[in-house]
Amino acid sequence: MRRRRVWPAWARPSDIADLLRLSGPIAVSRAAMMLMGLTDVIVLGQNAPGELPFVLNSWLPIGVSLGLTMGLLMGVSVLTAELSGIGQGADTGRIFRRGIKFSLWFGTLLTVVIFLIAGPMFRLFGFEAHVAAGTASVTRILSIGLIGHMLTHVAGSYLEALRRPLVVTVIMYAGVLINLVIDLAVVAGWWGMPKLGADGVAIATTGTRWFLVILFLVAVWRMSPAFKPSSEGPPGEARRMFSVGYGTAVSNVAEWGGFNSTFIVATLISTAVNTIYGMAIHVIGFCFMAFLGLGTATSVRVAEAYGRKNSDQVREASRLGIVVTVLVGILLGSLVWIFQAPLASILIKSDAEVAGVPIHASLIPIIGFTSFVIVFDGLQNVASMAMRAQNVIWPPTFIHLGSYFLLMLPLTWYLGMERGGGAMGMMQAVLIASMVAGLLQTALLESKAARRLKPARRLKI
Repeated sequence: MRRRRVWPAWARPSDIADLLRLSGPIAVSRAAMMLMGLTDVIVLGQNAPGELPFVLNSWLPIGVSLGLTMGLLMGVSVLTAELSGIGQGADTGRIFRRGIKFSLWFGTLLTVVIFLIAGPMFRLFGFEAHVAAGTASVTRILSIGLIGHMLTHVAGSYLEALRRPLVVTVIMYAGVLINLVIDLAVVAGWWGMPKLGADGVAIATTGTRWFLVILFLVAVWRMSPAFKPSSEGPPGEARRMFSVGYGTAVSNVAEWGGFNSTFIVATLISTAVNTIYGMAIHVIGFCFMAFLGLGTATSVRVAEAYGRKNSDQVREASRLGIVVTVLVGILLGSLVWIFQAPLASILIKSDAEVAGVPIHASLIPIIGFTSFVIVFDGLQNVASMAMRAQNVIWPPTFIHLGSYFLLMLPLTWYLGMERGGGAMGMMQAVLIASMVAGLLQTALLESKAARRLKPARRLKI
């Protein structure tokens, strides 16, 4: 008699379908965020490639601020999913409103600080005068949209945790269209508008973000209990809401700060190296949006199971997220490898030069090399998000700190500058750091996080 194949518990078709149903729209909506940045790079690369370092370097203070606040606001998604998972979705409005209040006051503080320190900061790095001035100008314009970024993050996370990801997707792609129109107007100079270069990119990003705030608040008001009265939360809920994200905030500062600091290193080598390396990083970043979708969906499923105190389901949801991440990473990496030359042509003209250096030919092999980074970059993200959804906060944070600050930054300096490897040497450093982070986060998830709850009771038959 033929034995029936027994699949692992995490591979149940219903669970796979649930993960894909949730992660697909989230990944598509997250891709919209990166697509805006990629659109900026493409339009600027086709019109003023020499100003691309202004935009890339400006994301050191802006990106670190966003990473910090997105981490601190992670509790919006986690607590909303937990309440929804136990049938208390009508009371999630207090979670949303708490996130909005935090975004307004903390975002205002960060905006003022960034606006004031932008000029001195980039002069302190030792940039050439025109690079420091251009970067400071872009940074100040982007800082005006920082609160808008935070508000849209709160609203989007809240709707996704309530399993309304399609709404978020539609709104985000409206933002992609608006961003493209503004880019074409003030970067490419369409419709008789002035070509503002990197400043135009910053104007497009900031204007789009505030446009999205309006759309998101209308959607939340119409489609959720966010603005309806809710019961008072249990003691300590507010503290837990932000403590859930402490580790994520530090991790984001480490990862985003580490990556954005590498643009500083690249600029100190040369503006040409910064341009080549920065464009290749955007390819990784665009692929990373798929893993943000998988990570968010996995964390929602894990948080729901964690709220039900079901250890088996926590473990299965985590493992399914990891397996799908590996498969998606291999697929995306293969596509990048196959289409490395066309991708380079999309990003920059074939005859473009920066500081007298031809860019296109040098960019192609760097893009190809990013295909090896992609799967490990996805692993570290999904595994760390799965752990934080079950209150494992600091171990993944320490891994991020070690990988992206203590390892990647010195390696980019050594391989890129000291060894003369340029953009390829820097990308090799990124691969090493991503491998360490991805493998350690996955091992930690499997060995520790899934055992934090007692196994769920099974009914006797």
